[in-house]
Amino acid sequence: MSFLQTEILGMAMDDVDDLEDLDGPLGPADVPHTREPVEIDVTIRADGMRLDHYLAHQFTDTSRSEMQELIKAGNVTVNGKPTKASYKVRHGDQLKVRMVVAVFDGPKPEDIPLDILYEDQWLALINKPANMVVHPAKGNWSGTLVNALVHHFRELSVANGKYRAGIVHRLDRDTSGVILVAKDDKVHRELALKFEHREMFKEYHAITWGVLDRDSDYVELRIRHHPHDRIKMITTDDPHDTHAKDACSFYEVIERFQGFTYVKIQPKTGRTHQIRVHLASAGCPVLADKVYSGRDQLRLSDVVPRLLPEDDRPLMVRQALHAARLRFQHPRTQNWLEVTAPLPPDIQETLETMRKYRRR
Repeated sequence: MSFLQTEILGMAMDDVDDLEDLDGPLGPADVPHTREPVEIDVTIRADGMRLDHYLAHQFTDTSRSEMQELIKAGNVTVNGKPTKASYKVRHGDQLKVRMVVAVFDGPKPEDIPLDILYEDQWLALINKPANMVVHPAKGNWSGTLVNALVHHFRELSVANGKYRAGIVHRLDRDTSGVILVAKDDKVHRELALKFEHREMFKEYHAITWGVLDRDSDYVELRIRHHPHDRIKMITTDDPHDTHAKDACSFYEVIERFQGFTYVKIQPKTGRTHQIRVHLASAGCPVLADKVYSGRDQLRLSDVVPRLLPEDDRPLMVRQALHAARLRFQHPRTQNWLEVTAPLPPDIQETLETMRKYRRR
């Protein structure tokens, strides 16, 4: 695999949290250009796959339909010749892919209110609300956290590019809570190293379907992409699976209800969807997490017995996961900094309802 291929695939993997948000058209200010071609040698494991399907798995930030357009436009060749999207790749085929990407002027500042939990001259910690994408991407050019950040702060790091200004790590769109923002590139790199070296203490709170039987435990299962679902992750205990990454999550039950658990989780690693997939593997997926529980909301009738239909309403319409606390050593002052984000109203109301109707 070439360096360029590794770089592009790494970028694609980095974007996986927001894949459901990447299906819209290009923004009006986007100017397309073509990268240097990426060369891929097809392995025997892919023998017989459709070309468009195979490439969509290789470039996980590009949809199958977008790959079909690239192939149709002649930007993909197989053994030096253009072909159709339906072509079945063979072991040893040599593919050359020219990725058409967009160049941006930068995110537009938007006067979106920010709940700033802490700020100094080097960094800030924000309480991100649910239903907010962290950075602009296809289908979400406005209303993101970055759009708000560039309005509120004069200086932000651009170590991850202008469209990820200040962003050191990310939260899923529907996950609320503490997110760290860097104001200059050097501090950004130092903070990123703390994440890489596991020197960031992270605590999440979640409500799950089902009751965790142990008061505290850990899940240590490797995580990899689902072989057929571009959004979903799966666990595996196969130590020889080269596509999987080590992952470990500690949990402690805060409160149990009839059919539900309120739990805090401390992820030791930071894999994509780690907490969500680990809790699902323990038989207790996060409430209203459609990807891993199959349901995209919790209704009042799920909690309150014998509720009249006219009184029913949604309680949670997003995954019940909240980044509650972040603790780390400040890269400049060397003092320990700990910030806590209060539970958002929807999780508070859900817990109060369960305490009233679902006490054990």
